[in-house]
Amino acid sequence: MPKAEKKKKDEPLEKILWQAADKLRKNIGAAEYKHIVLGLIFLKYISDAFEERYKELAKEEHADPEDIDEYRAVNAFYVPKEARWDFLLSKSKQPTIGKIVDAAMDAIEANHPQLKGILPKVYARPNLDHTALGGLIDKFSNLALGTCAGRSKDLLGQVYEYFLGQFALAEGQKGGKFYTPGHVVRLLVEMLQPYKGQVFDPCCGSGGMFVHSEKFVLAHQGKIDDISIFGQESDLTTWRLAKMNLAIRGIDSSNVKWNNQGSFLKDEFRDNKFDFIIANPPFNDSDWSGDLLQKDGRWQYGLPPVTNANFAWIQHFIYHLKPTGIAGFVMPDTSLSSPFTSEESIRRKIVQAGLLDCVVTLPSHLFTNTSIAACLWFLSRNKNKSNKRETLFIDASKMGVMQKRKNRVLQDDDIKNISETYHHWRDNYKMFKNIKGFCRSVDMADIENNDFVLSPNRYVSPVLQQIAFKIDFESEVFQTVFQKQAYAINKQVIETIELLKKNEPIDLKKAFELQKESQNLLESSDLLFKGLLKKYFLDYEINSLKKRMSNKLGEQIPEGWQTKSFEELFEQSNLKVKDIGYCPPLYSVTNLGISLREGKYTKELSKSTSSYKIAYRGDMVFGLSREIPNLDVFSDAEGAFSGAYHIYRPKDIRIGLIIGNIMRLKLNEQVDILKGGAREGRGLDKEKLMRKEFIIPSDKDLNTLWKLENM
Repeated sequence: MPKAEKKKKDEPLEKILWQAADKLRKNIGAAEYKHIVLGLIFLKYISDAFEERYKELAKEEHADPEDIDEYRAVNAFYVPKEARWDFLLSKSKQPTIGKIVDAAMDAIEANHPQLKGILPKVYARPNLDHTALGGLIDKFSNLALGTCAGRSKDLLGQVYEYFLGQFALAEGQKGGKFYTPGHVVRLLVEMLQPYKGQVFDPCCGSGGMFVHSEKFVLAHQGKIDDISIFGQESDLTTWRLAKMNLAIRGIDSSNVKWNNQGSFLKDEFRDNKFDFIIANPPFNDSDWSGDLLQKDGRWQYGLPPVTNANFAWIQHFIYHLKPTGIAGFVMPDTSLSSPFTSEESIRRKIVQAGLLDCVVTLPSHLFTNTSIAACLWFLSRNKNKSNKRETLFIDASKMGVMQKRKNRVLQDDDIKNISETYHHWRDNYKMFKNIKGFCRSVDMADIENNDFVLSPNRYVSPVLQQIAFKIDFESEVFQTVFQKQAYAINKQVIETIELLKKNEPIDLKKAFELQKESQNLLESSDLLFKGLLKKYFLDYEINSLKKRMSNKLGEQIPEGWQTKSFEELFEQSNLKVKDIGYCPPLYSVTNLGISLREGKYTKELSKSTSSYKIAYRGDMVFGLSREIPNLDVFSDAEGAFSGAYHIYRPKDIRIGLIIGNIMRLKLNEQVDILKGGAREGRGLDKEKLMRKEFIIPSDKDLNTLWKLENM
């Protein structure tokens, strides 16, 4: 018990508050409850700030604490008596507390016209238990959000952003309408650096992009008035959240507009150009009214498909950029390589126009509202002359830390590393360096040679994985252990067979020990095989030559050996169960490798195996992976895999087994050919796989190392 209590004390304030608030939710959905909670946070914040200012004025001889102008002078909210937190707290146990809170919201709007129609009046609804509402007011009473100390710690920002994130998580897909994770927004802002000028977000959600832009300016000793914000939002509820989010931070939101037609049909800023554009538009929106906008002037680089708004958004951003402007925005990964003619053409023209500054691949599981893989685009109308024809590609897919099973967070060091790399490349090119596995500056000609595919893993060189383990095959320890394991198994097998012949009872303990020793021998044999692969191939050393070769691919390889691509060694196989007339044992590929699917299968499943693919010994099997590539070499005689797998057959079974085991051994090197699963929009990069190179022995050396015989 004491340990559990200590853990709770160590939890952040915002998490403790969320747990308390969530317990009081009862039968109210997250979509409704967020307005109840966030509205109370708003009230508590402005009431705290008011009370602090009120006490200051009460001490001044000629000041009137009830004069609203005294609060406007210091950019603080005047809170009427019926809306002050102490008053609400005194009424929190009354059954009419819901009506009292609604009246408080009305009173605030009456004194602050800019909030007219913004604040939630949802507290008197029948499904909100008045006892629970009173409990929430009591709980929030211990929170000093708007005091000077609270503002200095940005408690409001911590609590508000945490609650927005939790509501987004609770609402799933719908949560994406109002929330982009703060660490993703921070990365965008740190890369854009909006010190001075106009910042525009045409799909602004709850206003997080604006909040972090203001924070960035203040953090760098700038003046908050140096930037002005412009935004548009089509969802009324989300727009209200944005107005509240900005109001409680004292950010002018007069140019944050709402209309239910959206930015495409009714562009509120049609004639405006901006210094910075920062956005996270809806992914792959098929309902954007593209059929009504076929002749729109924004489509300078091509007509976007009516079934997908991705390239409509991208051209909308370009249209609104000043001649010196820069845009940074989130897009689905598919925008980088979509093969559709119209999208490929737009992508090509944007690159040829010299607008593409940088592309960043993001890790999976960053967004609570979608499993689609995402990336960042940066477009600039004012690229540096020294690298005007180049684009920076950053692969950040391995960054971040998993906080929960489905949620990854970019750390401060990740954000700093990515943003500093971009600014070195953009502003101080002499300090920039290409880094294997992370970043590379690419000339336009190289992008053209890759058919204007913009996926960073197409350009960023992978880091060659070093296999650290070393086995001394000549050591007495290894040989003795190996020999003892084999001897113990042989001895127990012979004794067991003799007992079986005589039909005598068998000692279960000996059978168990036989099982255990077999496992030990299997592990030693596996270690032996991997060690030999390293010795003969990864270290480029043949036993007969006793030569140590360079670790660099293609340099100083043994005489007669060749560098060959995967395409030269394997060919794709689509042989199916229906083609051979029967179904072999079923297998699947997991992070641990290929394994038999356990248990009996229903008739329904058996019927569905006709389209399963057949694999034979030496075949490479690739699955749809997530964090770790799902691939392995098949070592049994034959088996069947789901039709979702990709199977490649070697032209020489020995090469298949060697290369397959090497790929499995160096698993981390394969993330660029197998990155993400189907849900993340990533699968097998066949072109990358086909180009992957390996060192292959001469026929003579291969026959020495692995005699063919009866395989």
